[in-house]
Amino acid sequence: MKKLAATALAGLLALTLGACGGTAGGASGDQTVTLYTVDGLEDWYAQRFEEFKAKTGITVQAVTAGSGEVASRVEKEKANTQADILVTLPPFIQRAASQGLLAATAPAGIDQVAAGQKDGQGRYFAIMNNYLSFIRNPQASPKTWDDLLSPSLKGKLQYSTPGEAGDGTAVLLQLQHVLGDQGALDYLAKLEANNVGPSSSTGKLQPKVAKAEILVANGDVQMNLAAIEKSGGFEVFFPADAQGKRSTFALPYYAGLVNNAPHAENAKKFLDFLLSSEVQGKVVDAFGAPSRTDVTPSGPRADKVKAALDGVEIWQPDWDAVLAKLDADLAAYKKAVGR
Repeated sequence: MKKLAATALAGLLALTLGACGGTAGGASGDQTVTLYTVDGLEDWYAQRFEEFKAKTGITVQAVTAGSGEVASRVEKEKANTQADILVTLPPFIQRAASQGLLAATAPAGIDQVAAGQKDGQGRYFAIMNNYLSFIRNPQASPKTWDDLLSPSLKGKLQYSTPGEAGDGTAVLLQLQHVLGDQGALDYLAKLEANNVGPSSSTGKLQPKVAKAEILVANGDVQMNLAAIEKSGGFEVFFPADAQGKRSTFALPYYAGLVNNAPHAENAKKFLDFLLSSEVQGKVVDAFGAPSRTDVTPSGPRADKVKAALDGVEIWQPDWDAVLAKLDADLAAYKKAVGR
């Protein structure tokens, strides 16, 4: 099989990680598995890759980018598949499944994942729970959606682009929930006065907020709390609506076996590993929540996740409905913001 060329993909995507010093294409094909993954889990992955290699002798080669980018890459390579596993956010995992890019699989422990967090046809399942959030530099103190429209934030606010980043798409969905479809478009059109510009990756906004290059950005609880613990520089918040209610929704990290994966058996072993109770017990290390219902998170990091979500209403999107009108919604969004 043709192997992943790290140098070529590094220029197209955001980051290449080789566990235990490996590089893409640098090990025996029988002892590798290639993971295309959304950003935000790099530190957590590094430890899991080492554990998996120690257990199986298999090296994980990871290519990381925005959630829309990695899914799009799998689609573009359909005739010459390079990835074995795709990890991304909704609705991009659902779209990949609808395009025939994912194969059915049944990892050990899948019976412990709630029905709402796995595909009925076995093409994807949640490996870690997460939630949409926003971050602000201490120099700014917005609390509501209306606050984000303040002229004081002109050129000091940025959010990842809907349709390219899962967290960016989540911003559009959250505003549709709060303001309705047309209200969301009207709001985002006004927000353009403050917006720095497009960004295909939410993770790249965190250091900009920490350095006060911008003061407000979107994010997600897992990635944001991990960055705060590592280097600080900002805090998590959830903008309130006109009635003072704060709300968000779950953005799980979903994993799926890529159709015609070059190293399908190795990929299945890694998916088993990710869903094992042992590894699920470690998702809290990344400020995530386990997808297995029989694993209960505990400890200081679990407490921080709970505190961040205290008083925030959590609602559940219908991802099939979201996917059905996603193209139309994205077209309307681009028109509203003039792109």
